This record gives sequence, C-alpha cells and structure tokens, in this order.
Amino acid sequence: MSHHPRKIRVALTGGGTAGHIYPLAAVGRALAENLTKHGLAPDIRFFGDPGPYAEEFATAGIRVSYIPASKWRRYFDIDNFFDIFNFIRGVIGSFWKLFFFMPHVCFSKGGPGALAVLSATRFYNIPIVLHESDAVPGLTNRITAKSARLIELAFPSAAGDLKVKTPMHVVGNPVRPEILGGTDPRAAKIEFGFDPEQPVVLVIGGSQGAERINAFILEHLTPLTEKFQILHQTGTKNFETHHNQFIFLTQGKDGPWKNRYRYVPYFKGNLKNAYEAADIVISRAGAGSLFELAALGKPAILVPLPESANNHQVQNAYQYEKAGAGIVLEEENFLPSLVLSTIEKILNNPEKRAAMAEAAQKFATPNSAEIIAEDILRNVLHINL
Repeated sequence: MSHHPRKIRVALTGGGTAGHIYPLAAVGRALAENLTKHGLAPDIRFFGDPGPYAEEFATAGIRVSYIPASKWRRYFDIDNFFDIFNFIRGVIGSFWKLFFFMPHVCFSKGGPGALAVLSATRFYNIPIVLHESDAVPGLTNRITAKSARLIELAFPSAAGDLKVKTPMHVVGNPVRPEILGGTDPRAAKIEFGFDPEQPVVLVIGGSQGAERINAFILEHLTPLTEKFQILHQTGTKNFETHHNQFIFLTQGKDGPWKNRYRYVPYFKGNLKNAYEAADIVISRAGAGSLFELAALGKPAILVPLPESANNHQVQNAYQYEKAGAGIVLEEENFLPSLVLSTIEKILNNPEKRAAMAEAAQKFATPNSAEIIAEDILRNVLHINL
C-alpha cells in the first residue's frame, strides 16, 4: 500500500502590481519548501489577474486561476461603473473556483484584485491571513481585517489603523530572492557602459514608472549628467514617449549624457545588477521598492507619489527617513538645485552614506517570506514544524 503525503492546499490572492505579486510568489515559494520539508504535499494557487507577472508564478511552481480584477477609485471615473460588473464577475468566479479547490488557508496581499476572492473565502469559512505592506492599510485589508485569523504587517504603524482584535505580527515585506546577494559594483557599472570610478545614480519609479520623475530627468539632463552617471528605469508604458523626447532634445547636440545616461523600460532580468551599480537610488516610496532598498542597504532619495491611496507612499517614505535610511523630497520640493545638492550631500560624505546603508539594513527583514510561511503553518494550520 503506497503512502501518499497529505496534501495542503493554499490560495494566494492580491493586487495586480509588482508590489503585490512579487511578495505573493516569495511567500508561495517559502510555503511550498516548508511543507515539502515536513513531508506534506503543497498545492498552491493564485486566484486573481496576474497581469504581466504570470511567469513569476510559473517560475515559483504556482498555478493561476484567473479571476477578473476590479478597482474602486476614490474619485469620479466612468471605469468605476464598469468595475462593478467586473467585481460581480470576480465574486461569481471565486465562488465557483474556490468550491472545487477548497484551500486550507488563503493568504492575501490586499489590493483591488483581492476583494472578490476574499468575499467567497469568507463565505466558505476558509481561514484568511492578510499581509499589509504599507504604513497605512489599504481599503481591501481594512474591509477584511475583521474576518482574518492573522494579520502580518510590514510597518508597526499600520496596526493602529486596523482597529481589530485579530493577532498581528510585524514581519517586514517579502523581497524577491533574485535581487539579493550582490555581485561586484565595478563590474555592474561596466555592464551598463559606465565608468566604474564614477558614482551612479539609479532612478526607478516602481514597476509602472513615474512620468513626473521621467520628465524631470529629461529637463535637467545636462546638469545631472555633468555631475553623475544616471541609470534610469522609465516604466514600460512610458518608454516610447521618453525615448522620442530624448532623441528630440539631444539630436545633433553633444553633451555629457552620451556616455553618462542610460535608460531602459524595465529591469527585467538585471535589476540586481542595476541596484549593484547604484551608489544612490532615487525612487518612489511603494513598499516593494522600499524593502528592496532596505534589503540591499542602498541610501535613497524618496519621491512619494502624492496621489497614492490613503497617501500611503508619503507615510512609507517618512517612516523610512525616520529610520535614517533615506531622505524624502516630496514632489513640490523635487527641484533641480535641491535634488543636485541632496545627491551630493550623500555622495560626498562617506560617513553619511555608510550610516544610511546601515540604517537601511536594520529596517529590512531579510527572511520575511519564511517568517510569514512559518506563521501560516504554525498559527493557522497548526502544523508542528
């Protein structure tokens, strides 16, 4: 008689942006490893719309059950009307697909993609574990906090806003393993065509890109590239516009940007090397980016997105600054003289740079995905590890 290991089914759900998908894949991977190690058979599936990140799940061995995403915008938008129907379709699809899968637990990152799935999860009384990666909780997590068995937080400050008696643990934010374990900064600079002796400023606007930061770089390309080498992720949807404007502005002209400015739509396989080449990073303040910067010990200038839901990027950024790991320049202060002087203040002061790098690493929780996986198995599924 053959003995089959006991199967443990886990549903993952959340968001739609890289900030949701990468941590979900990391936690899924950690759960699968942990279950296998203890002689159990993992069956882990993502319920939602993976958008352009489907291969993240494929690589992690996680199957995808497609559920349409719906988003509630806190301002008038005709899309809200259509998204009511998407939400209803999402709820019906979730009821149907979860009935046939019936997971032992559902782990949610929140975000607009998760609410329909969690509605069905609550109906079936499937235990829910939430993870809130921002300093201010998002709408989906606020709505579902009461039904959760356990809430995992990246920032301690989020606990006060949730106002529920559910157990909460501060566990940081999972970071993709493939960006960790740096190579050689000199080699990384050379790979991007830079002088290895000169400082590199990495400009990164999250997975979506940041139009206003892109525009700023083009407007002040000469003074910036006279002083620094600039490596710039424009965001896939902004790349063509940025490329055309760059050609228009520089055609027939000679300038320091020729060898000192590189721009790409998105660092697909080589984000690790981009971070490695960087002496300082200018970034938005989404939780995904912040915890990557922290894990890698990178001094940062943070330009929070002013329109982010619940103003969470501004809150995230100031908590990171308070920890001593970054300097916040809100968009109205994102002015050429201030940006140049802030970069120089950090680059020309080795002690300050070292202190910021150390503060960043203290802010990070390197094994966040493993902590969450163990929490789910021990405290929700009651599997003795």
